[in-house]
Amino acid sequence: MKAMRYHSHGDSDVMVHEEVDRPVAGAGQVVVRVAGTAFNPVDVPIRAGVLREVFPVALPHIPNYDVAGVITEIGRGVSGWSVGDAVVAFLPMTAPGAAAEYVAAPAEALAAAPRTVDPADAAALPSTGLTAWQSLFEHAGLKAGQSILILGAGGAVGGYAVQLAARAGATVTATASPRSLDRVRSYGADRIVDYTAAPVPQALAGQRFDVVLNLVLDLAPTAGEETARLVDRLVADGGAFVSTTTPGPEDAGRGVRTVRVFARSDAARLAHLVTLVDAGELRIEVAERRPMTDLPAVHDLCLAGRLAGKTVLIP
Repeated sequence: MKAMRYHSHGDSDVMVHEEVDRPVAGAGQVVVRVAGTAFNPVDVPIRAGVLREVFPVALPHIPNYDVAGVITEIGRGVSGWSVGDAVVAFLPMTAPGAAAEYVAAPAEALAAAPRTVDPADAAALPSTGLTAWQSLFEHAGLKAGQSILILGAGGAVGGYAVQLAARAGATVTATASPRSLDRVRSYGADRIVDYTAAPVPQALAGQRFDVVLNLVLDLAPTAGEETARLVDRLVADGGAFVSTTTPGPEDAGRGVRTVRVFARSDAARLAHLVTLVDAGELRIEVAERRPMTDLPAVHDLCLAGRLAGKTVLIP
């Protein structure tokens, strides 16, 4: 089969499209013929090798941990699935991934694919949808009637977070750039702040929120200090600051909890998100579909801040 693979860490040009052995289903696994796989920004530092201690991938490595496709082979000990079933999964992040024609997947990670979206587009749901759910409800404990500020709502996780928070009955304030204002509004945000027009703390001066969800990656040396200021100015007493990127201060005071989120695969919760998609209560947004061979270019566009939104790659 053909796959995108890199034999060493480095720039995007280390990724090559080459012939590799087709995977075989081991015990507890299935083989999935890939309809689509979603790009995630963390794929970039994993490929570059700067996250080796956190995500130690064996080289050569096939990237991409979100997959949608059809089961073609079932391994020993797997029950409840059949050849021909359409599935989605959040794969182990250090295992051989889905930037290929076929991928071996743990059966315990599978959920039935949504019936109401394009088979490839379903790959845009697993890890980002689960990150949003876990951030809002497992870590922040968001409830109806509470107020939430979502920083970085224009991204893939942010889009799901706005939809899920609005569906839960929270009052949603979201930050976004002009290019995503209309889309974020359509997700159900009650108020949208254009962060390019003024600093968010200035635009929201005097307002505090029960929950602040931070999805913005800030690589500046002062990122920790800036995050601490956000917590101090924007989180209500007894509230929660939940971040998928720069963590908040350990002791924020005023009864404020700070949590850093590391998403995990959860097939049961993923199956619930699929039911919401099929019921029309959760929208999968795909900005662009590209051939798998465009993966190096997608990495470069991500680094340049020029990706229009969620990108799905198709073998």
